[in-house]
Amino acid sequence: MMREFGYKNIMQVPRLEKIVLNIGLGEALKTPQALEAASKDLAAISGQHAVITRARRSIAAFRLRAGMAIGAMVTLRGERMYHFMDKLVNVVLPRIRDFRGTPAENFDGRGSYSLGLTEQLVFPDVDYDKIDRVRGLQVTIVTTARNDQEGKRLLELMGMPFARQ
Repeated sequence: MMREFGYKNIMQVPRLEKIVLNIGLGEALKTPQALEAASKDLAAISGQHAVITRARRSIAAFRLRAGMAIGAMVTLRGERMYHFMDKLVNVVLPRIRDFRGTPAENFDGRGSYSLGLTEQLVFPDVDYDKIDRVRGLQVTIVTTARNDQEGKRLLELMGMPFARQ
């Protein structure tokens, strides 16, 4: 990447900063057990305890008050982050039915990539018999890249299978 992008210093080369896993739970307002089950799923997937996220504002149309628990998230850094990235690229994504690659348009303009998975069952760590409901989750990969081209090239070199145009 140093030759490709013309970096003069090794510290300019983009690298992974963190990976954030997030499950939003609208049903947590009606069933409090959903929050517990989702945090257990996240803990099984990531190997790290999940943090409960709370609503920042009240929204009357959704019967939501500020401070109510509405999701769970995990932030991975260091060795766990690289282990999860390896598992995502080599085990999880190939297990998705009719998988043709991840969309290349999901970059945010600053080199970070977001990916939505429709079910947590694609992770081998989640036991099918112990889940109460199939839930989706968002995976956000934050890099130190300055733009989308650098971020995409970094993820390509790490093995991320992008869909062909």
